[in-house]
Amino acid sequence: MTMIDAETEMRAVQRVVRDIAGGLGRLATAVAPPILRIALAVPFFRSGLTKWDGFLELSPSATYLFSDEFKLHVFGGIYDFPFPDLFALVDGVGEIALPVLLVLGLATRFAALALLVMTGVIQLVVPEGWANFHLPWAGLALAIMALGPGPLSLDRLIDSAGRRRRAAA
Repeated sequence: MTMIDAETEMRAVQRVVRDIAGGLGRLATAVAPPILRIALAVPFFRSGLTKWDGFLELSPSATYLFSDEFKLHVFGGIYDFPFPDLFALVDGVGEIALPVLLVLGLATRFAALALLVMTGVIQLVVPEGWANFHLPWAGLALAIMALGPGPLSLDRLIDSAGRRRRAAA
């Protein structure tokens, strides 16, 4: 084998490796966003299911949690939640609606931001959960906000339809 043949083979191998890496990148670009969305949605949705006794019937235990169990740990002090009934309702609705939006990929960045804020509040209530729960949830929410909904989402479908309509006009 001559030096020229070896160089030609090396370039061919490099091209194949680049093509494979590019394909993996395109696949990950399509698959990663919905996986991230589902991974963040599941724990919140499961928690939200425990807050309801039926359709639009908030569980008394949800209100109890915010009035008697959950306390805010802020600046070394422990404080009651203000308006526990309102917080229980907002939490119950958010833990169901926001994960559904995430899974559908609808208003994705806003849903991720809202769950990031909820994670921050949860951190104030359960400060010892930061490493096992809150940090991964925050990381997922930030990744979703940075990457966007991805191609397998209603956000992308709506955006594409809007672009086609504007182009046709």
